[in-house]
Amino acid sequence: MRFMFVGDSMTIGRAGDYTWRYRMWQHLNATLGRPYRIVGPRCELYDTRTDTPTSHAYADPGFPERARRHLAGWGEGWQHMAPVIGPAVAADRADVLLVSLGLIDLGFYTGAEETTANMRRFVAEARAARPGIRMVLLPVIPNSRADEDELFAAEVARFNELLAKAVADLSTDASPILLGARPDAYDIHRDTYDGTHPNASGEHRLAGEFAAVLHQAWDIGGPYRPAGPA
Repeated sequence: MRFMFVGDSMTIGRAGDYTWRYRMWQHLNATLGRPYRIVGPRCELYDTRTDTPTSHAYADPGFPERARRHLAGWGEGWQHMAPVIGPAVAADRADVLLVSLGLIDLGFYTGAEETTANMRRFVAEARAARPGIRMVLLPVIPNSRADEDELFAAEVARFNELLAKAVADLSTDASPILLGARPDAYDIHRDTYDGTHPNASGEHRLAGEFAAVLHQAWDIGGPYRPAGPA
């Protein structure tokens, strides 16, 4: 089984982060009970000093390079990932996509309706490359801008509503799509370092939501039990 992590700055992480990808790697190692691979065309973190995705300075230097693979980018959203997901999926023969996207789109690029259209294009491109691919999508999670800006909060709520409808429309028996929930008790004051990007506890909460969906819906892995630093 091949997993690909897809996302924006909350997924790629910055130099010095563990990332929720690291937490998922720990979880899969502990619970999956069968061979698997983490795949993707990238493995770096974002370097805030150079404003480039070129760092390899993970908080745990023991995080193996083979498990650092991903398709995530600082400042990249659904509109950036839709054109590249097909080639990435085809090249690495991904079986399951774990996707956290949407906030950067709504914050800088597109409104709720256009963001949803880009999400639908993403799904179509992934399926064209791998017709039986499975996907778990997270809604846009709490963030400081939505906390402070009522209009932006309404746009986030609108997109999350459209995302849920799109998942219901697009999911099939051959290629199921599941929608995760807002991570349980997620608090931007406790679970982020700047109101948006997850700190260690936030990483655990994001990984825990993906793990719960995989386990409950498809019997992949087991219940999430945080391991390592928190």
